[in-house]
Amino acid sequence: MDLTQEDWVSQFEADQNAVMLDVRTEDECNQGIIECSINIDIHKEQEFVVAIEVLDKSKNYYVYCRSGVRSAKACAIMNELGIKNAYNLLGGIIEWNGDIV
Repeated sequence: MDLTQEDWVSQFEADQNAVMLDVRTEDECNQGIIECSINIDIHKEQEFVVAIEVLDKSKNYYVYCRSGVRSAKACAIMNELGIKNAYNLLGGIIEWNGDIV
C-alpha cells in the first residue's frame, strides 16, 4: 500500500508492531538512512527473497528506497511471500523531510 510521507510516518510512529526497511543498495545507504531502518537490497534478487522469507510475517513493514519505485516493487514481493502489511513510502528518501543518519 502506498502512503504519503505524513501518513507513513504517523502510522509507523503509532504502530507497536512496526519494522522499517530500506531496500536501496549498500552504497546508497552509506549516504544516509532513516534512523531505525534495516537494509535489505532489492537488487540482490535471490538474497532479497531469502531475507524477506525469514521475516516475521506478523509484523508491519514500512518500506522505502530512493524514489519509491523499488520499494513499491518490494512491497508487492513481500505481499506475494505472505507479508500482509507492507507500506510503501511515496517519493522515497529523495522527498524525505525527516532526519537522516
